[in-house]
Amino acid sequence: MSRPSSAEPASAPAPPPGCPAHTGAVPLDGPGFRTDPHAVYRAMRRDHGPVVPVELPGGFPAWLVIGYRELHQVTSDGGLFPRDVGLWNQWPHIPDDWPLLPMVGRPLPSVYFSAGEEHRRHARMVGPVLEAADPFEIRRHCEQLADRLIDEMCGRGTADLVADFCEPLPVLVLARLVGFPDAEGAGIARVLKDLADGGPDAQSAHLRFGEHMARLLAAKRTEPGNDVTSRMLAFPEAFTDEEYVLDLMAVTAAGHLTTADWISNSLRLMLTEDEFADSMAGGRRSIGEAMNEVLWEDTPTQILAGRWAVRDTDLGGQRIGAGDMLLLGLGAANTDPLIRQGVFGAGAAARGGNGAHLAFSHGEYRCPFPAQEIAETIARTGIEVLLDRLPDLRLDVPVGALVRRPSAFLRGTVSLPVRFTPVRTTGDLS
Repeated sequence: MSRPSSAEPASAPAPPPGCPAHTGAVPLDGPGFRTDPHAVYRAMRRDHGPVVPVELPGGFPAWLVIGYRELHQVTSDGGLFPRDVGLWNQWPHIPDDWPLLPMVGRPLPSVYFSAGEEHRRHARMVGPVLEAADPFEIRRHCEQLADRLIDEMCGRGTADLVADFCEPLPVLVLARLVGFPDAEGAGIARVLKDLADGGPDAQSAHLRFGEHMARLLAAKRTEPGNDVTSRMLAFPEAFTDEEYVLDLMAVTAAGHLTTADWISNSLRLMLTEDEFADSMAGGRRSIGEAMNEVLWEDTPTQILAGRWAVRDTDLGGQRIGAGDMLLLGLGAANTDPLIRQGVFGAGAAARGGNGAHLAFSHGEYRCPFPAQEIAETIARTGIEVLLDRLPDLRLDVPVGALVRRPSAFLRGTVSLPVRFTPVRTTGDLS
């Protein structure tokens, strides 16, 4: 879904005094999350253990679950820790302009912001309509759109891969899959960019995003096609227009920036890690292995909101109160030394295609498997087309000049400047 900003609101009511554990809470901001989040997580483990008292922008308390086993426990127990945002004990103090609202959400009838049977009702529709998308058609869309983006930059010999390729590609593919004509793809991309950046424009971007989806829904009622929206409308269970729109927003937004960062983080690994690049050149590593290593070491979604405790309980040595928010520390859990050394052996977790990472979360509320497969198809195909068209890509700035997203929640590169030998467009080659 929509992504947070690290900016604080202009004015926010002071939250109530928290529990004693939160007097030493770790603020979820600061340069450490941008430069070396793993060092931040190591300090958290040293000082607090696998469940960490943290402070959200505006001073609101929460718990960050960074232990692999504890995160597995939370995501497996939907009865005790449901994704029911209505349970949050901080709602009386949350201002309407709080910048994390688009990410945390409010109780809404959608697959992303509902819980229990209501969530399962939405999941019964969303899963099958995504699974019905033809993987060969998705790959064809991705190849066509990737070629189009590369055509726009291939004659220059330089590019910013994030702005020119990694960010636009997923949303253009997803726009086609849900049923938008290509002419509207760029507009959807701009809305999602504003939404992902957070800050004062996030709320208006959210409204514009909903308006796009409402128009699409009306168009597909008149003229259905082979797309996600038409399949939702044809699903036998009844849903309201608001529910359709919210589910379409969830499917598109949740797959946009995460897939873009999966592509850019994988390309960054290939361009900056000499050992990995040499191993790829020698045929000992593959694009798939780079993508899998990113999910372990550099996963796009570092922190995901959230779960809320139904009652007072203990977790990881901490006393969790009823209505407390638990943030899922996906990136931290993937690097938990207990699971790395105790189960996989040191260094083995990120190698050999091990898929036990928590990059897509876990349990009832995880990213649906068809959505995971669509994201992987987009990311892998996009990287394959890019490296085939521009085989001599090389970084155009020192590695130390690359800047990460200023967010504890997201792990992506703001810009990835590259240089390559200028080539002709696909139109010139045909």
